[in-house]
Amino acid sequence: MKDTLLLPADYREILGPRETERAILRIKDYFQTNLAFELNLVRVTAPLFVESGTGVNDDLNGIERPVSFPVKHLADRRAEIVQSLAKWKRMALADLGFEPGEGLYADMNAIRPDENPDNTHSLYVDQWDWELSILPEQRNREFLEKVVRRIYDVIRRTEKYICHEYEELSHCLPEEITFIHSQELLDRYPGLSPRERELEACREYGAVFVVGIGAPLSDGKPHDGRAPDYDDWISEIPEGLQGLNGDILVYNKVLDMPFELSSMGIRVSPESLEKQLAAAGAENRKKLYFHRRLLGGELPLSIGGGIGQSRLCMLYLQKAHIGEIQSGLWPEDHLQRCREAGIHLL
Repeated sequence: MKDTLLLPADYREILGPRETERAILRIKDYFQTNLAFELNLVRVTAPLFVESGTGVNDDLNGIERPVSFPVKHLADRRAEIVQSLAKWKRMALADLGFEPGEGLYADMNAIRPDENPDNTHSLYVDQWDWELSILPEQRNREFLEKVVRRIYDVIRRTEKYICHEYEELSHCLPEEITFIHSQELLDRYPGLSPRERELEACREYGAVFVVGIGAPLSDGKPHDGRAPDYDDWISEIPEGLQGLNGDILVYNKVLDMPFELSSMGIRVSPESLEKQLAAAGAENRKKLYFHRRLLGGELPLSIGGGIGQSRLCMLYLQKAHIGEIQSGLWPEDHLQRCREAGIHLL
């Protein structure tokens, strides 16, 4: 396994562990209150696990294995720890009667056992999963960008708040977020990998939304993998491009890297689901519970995504490792090297 641990030279934590815990609470309370207000969202209780074989769990890139276990009182039918709530949220919109312009968010906790632990990844994932019911005429890039700007405004507002509370912290986010399609990134930096392209864009603009993640680009490869049954990455948008989804990335000055805060997008319609399942060779999923409901017209059109809680706290508190924000399991040499570099993992 490639060693991806980054140890910034002369790193010094700005807030100690106890004050970090207080700051995390302030950030989370402030951010979710403002996000709910900005997008007209209601907080709902989220499941920790769902039944296997229903198509409700998130497949992420399609290769990650969910944690599963037999349930005794269900005749040992298997359940899975959620990897995200991308599909569950859309069913919740329908089942709870949300109208267009109304939405929900949930405090999502997940376990991803195939994750390679490093500065920004751990086995535990905590994020705000949100979903907003929309109208058919809002399934376009203009509306996607409008929602992204609203979310970015909350991200910046929270940064201002926490920097006001702790004068030792400094602002790092630009006033505006820049939109760039993944094909444009490839055209601009043809010799670089997708991650290297993101780094160049983040260094230049400070904050970017990379549009169109999942469909093959001109080199025959997608910018990154996306499951075929939640974000719409196949629908055409202006200039002959594809994709109604993307990632919010900012420049992380502590680690000198692109820093993903959110993966989001307009969700598949029945028509684009058919196309994406065919493109992914996953048409057998049509018989699953979630897919049957979507193809049957039972689920509302929507836009949604996840916003990393620990990632946001890392950014605002200028931490070098996600283990300074959340407790986790780390390789022994990882722990030792971090200690020597002044990075205190929880």
